[in-house]
Amino acid sequence: MNFNFDEMISAPCRLGILATLVPGAPVSFTEMKTATSLSDGNLHVQTRKLADVGYIKINKVMKGRRTLTEFRIAELGRERLRLYVMELQRILSPEKKTKQAVKRPTQRPIRRDDSAVWT
Repeated sequence: MNFNFDEMISAPCRLGILATLVPGAPVSFTEMKTATSLSDGNLHVQTRKLADVGYIKINKVMKGRRTLTEFRIAELGRERLRLYVMELQRILSPEKKTKQAVKRPTQRPIRRDDSAVWT
């Protein structure tokens, strides 16, 4: 069977990031960290990879003296995630699987075990 998975989405951490962004509202760095259980460094690296291919948008805004980082899913990211889910459904769909005959184990004749019998 041939699988057409987007390697960028196949990594569980990046899939989690995209899934968190699906509803469409911006998600802060702290909220994303909580939702995905990723460390600061790993979250930074993975979101940068997704942004570099155009799957998410990263927006940094000043809030007082601090910078607030927010993430949003891009249209390309939403479309690629949709195609990824469709591929999973194609693989898992029972209608599309070829029906294979269930093989039953062949029955062997029952042999008497004489190893423990003392006469």
